[in-house]
Amino acid sequence: MKEFKSILEFQKHFDTDEKCREHLEKTRWNGTPTCPYCGSVNVHRFPNKKKFNCRDCRKIFSVTVGTIYENSKVPLNKWYLATYILANHSKGISSLQLSKWLECTQKTAWFLNHRIREMLKENQPELLANECEADEAFIGGSVVNWSNKKRKEFIENGRNWQQNKTMVLGVVEREKSKIIERPHKVIKGRTVKEKIVEKESKVHTKVVKNISIEGLKTFIINNVEEGAILYTDELAGYKHLATLYKHTSVNHSSGQYKIENAHTNTIEGFWSLLKRQIVGIHHSVSEWHLERYSQEAAYRYNRKNLTQDAKFEDAVKRCHGRLKYRELTKR
Repeated sequence: MKEFKSILEFQKHFDTDEKCREHLEKTRWNGTPTCPYCGSVNVHRFPNKKKFNCRDCRKIFSVTVGTIYENSKVPLNKWYLATYILANHSKGISSLQLSKWLECTQKTAWFLNHRIREMLKENQPELLANECEADEAFIGGSVVNWSNKKRKEFIENGRNWQQNKTMVLGVVEREKSKIIERPHKVIKGRTVKEKIVEKESKVHTKVVKNISIEGLKTFIINNVEEGAILYTDELAGYKHLATLYKHTSVNHSSGQYKIENAHTNTIEGFWSLLKRQIVGIHHSVSEWHLERYSQEAAYRYNRKNLTQDAKFEDAVKRCHGRLKYRELTKR
């Protein structure tokens, strides 16, 4: 795909529905139209160039069938712009702001945002290995901001501050890098050193209703390769993983944050990005939709060193599947 210097160039290139359809056909079918119902390539293109007829199963389809764009009244060029923004914007974008940019209603922009977030989810993530950090974050409003009456009722019912928040579990594989010297390059009498990244850091997240030893153990086993080095905080549930991983913990409650290589600063950095996305852009999110917001943040974190065009191209390749409005809003 053509490289774009700015979002203005991107908009000029994908300014019509036809150009977007042509790009989607190349991305999804590699230029060879394929029936999404039976997988046949024996198809006929209609004169309008938008629809096809399968000569085997006799069904009519377009390139958007089976994707998040299926049966959408929003033009593809607006879908593409929303995908480009969500895949590249450091902290995402609110539905209200997106509605102004796309010239649509806030409800439409909100639906677009969530369908794209669903597209960015890692359905079959690779197991993390080497050195990993695991931690948990609590997302939600503070009890301190409540009225005195509501806060008093909350405390009298025997609930603590964590019960007002939603827990997100996370594990990150540390970046593997090495420092090499450039003997041929000397500045002010010093040999220049360069950092070479051998493997990017990756993060996996999951929203849980309450923390339990079994739930914590299942999450780590499903996301971290057995035998890896695992660094955590002092939470007691992590101690049950010592038989599967090389486990070391630091005690945050006693002011201990780093013991040689043992720390959770990398995953804490990701929690900082997620919380600033929620507080700064969305202000508040419901527990029902929090999983998509955390997956959106993880998608950008795992591809932080890719170019903007590469992130957009990767996002479009994930367009399979469809999230309907009634599935999005059901409780």
